[in-house]
Amino acid sequence: MINHEGRIKAAFDSGVFVLKLCGDVRLTLCATLDQQARQLAETPGLETLIIDLRDTTNVDSTALGFLAKVAMAVQGRVTERPTIIADNPDVRRMLDVMGFSRIFTLVETPITETCELCDLPEIPTDVEETRQRVLEAHRILMRLNEHNREEFQPLVEMLEAQQTASHGN
Repeated sequence: MINHEGRIKAAFDSGVFVLKLCGDVRLTLCATLDQQARQLAETPGLETLIIDLRDTTNVDSTALGFLAKVAMAVQGRVTERPTIIADNPDVRRMLDVMGFSRIFTLVETPITETCELCDLPEIPTDVEETRQRVLEAHRILMRLNEHNREEFQPLVEMLEAQQTASHGN
C-alpha cells in the first residue's frame, strides 16, 4: 500500500532552497509551511526557491495559501521568481486557476535535479492555531485573483465570525 499521507521535504544547497511536497498535502502541514516561510525570509545566501509538486497527489487550498506565503516571504530576496515544478495536469490546472503564475514560474520539469532532501517534521498545532492558519491562507489566496476572492469570501467570513465568537467580542 502506498502512503498518501502528506509529507514535506526540504534541502538548501548553494543558494537553492527546494521544498518538495509529497502525497496529500493538507492544512495539517501548514504549520510546517508557515515555519518554512518565516525561515526563508531570513535565510542568508538564498538565491532561488523551488517548490516541487511532482509527487503531490493533492494540495488543499489552505496549503496552497501557505505556498503563496512562502513565495511572498522571499520576494525581493531572490533573483528570479520562485519556481513550482508540477507535472500533474490536475495540479497545474489548480495552480493556474488560483493565479499562481503571478507569483511563481510554473514548469513541468526541473532545470536540474536537486540534492538530497530531508523530511521536515510535522509541527503539531491546536484547533485555534489551525483556524488562524486556514484564515490567513485563504486571505492570501484572495489577494491573488478575482476568482479566489469570490471562491473563498464565504469561508473567510465564516472563519472571521467564528474567531469573533470564540473571543467573545
